Amino acid sequence: MQPSSPKRVTQLLHQWRGGNRAALEELLIEVYDELRRLARRHMRREREGHTLQTTALVHEAFLKLVDQRNVDWQSRGHFFGLASQLMRRILVDHARRVGRAKRGGGMPVMSLDAAGEIADSGSNTADVFLLDSALRKLEAFDATQGRIVELRFFGGLTIEETADLLGVSPMTIKRDWAVAKAWLYRELAG
Repeated sequence: MQPSSPKRVTQLLHQWRGGNRAALEELLIEVYDELRRLARRHMRREREGHTLQTTALVHEAFLKLVDQRNVDWQSRGHFFGLASQLMRRILVDHARRVGRAKRGGGMPVMSLDAAGEIADSGSNTADVFLLDSALRKLEAFDATQGRIVELRFFGGLTIEETADLLGVSPMTIKRDWAVAKAWLYRELAG
């Protein structure tokens, strides 16, 4: 299926925010396949046998998205950026619940090899719980770099898509992406 039309999604978001309930139903139809692709990208980074399924992640994220009453929807990219962030939070919360149940609340350990894989953004086994903790520290240090990691690593956006969404040049994204990866590597390895 073709990606949703940026103008159409933005239009539906504004109509829905204006109180049009039918626009919300149409929005779900318009973005559902893309939300599933986004959820699959998130799930690829999870361990095998994960108890949360892609469809459940999509539905939970969409319910949280429609609960965002005070969001001034700017664009399709804004919508999917927030969707990616919510999916990450859902997975982190899920990992916390499972961790408490299995290990009495102990934090999982991440090897240096896994941290290196995260830095190269090619990992499909990254522990989302530890990465989330490091990402929160990065966001406190540099919110823009944290956002870039969110969009690139979790959201699967390209350099160009990230640049467009954040309103900066692709070269700025490349530079900040490289710095953010190095920062995360150091944080996860240390």
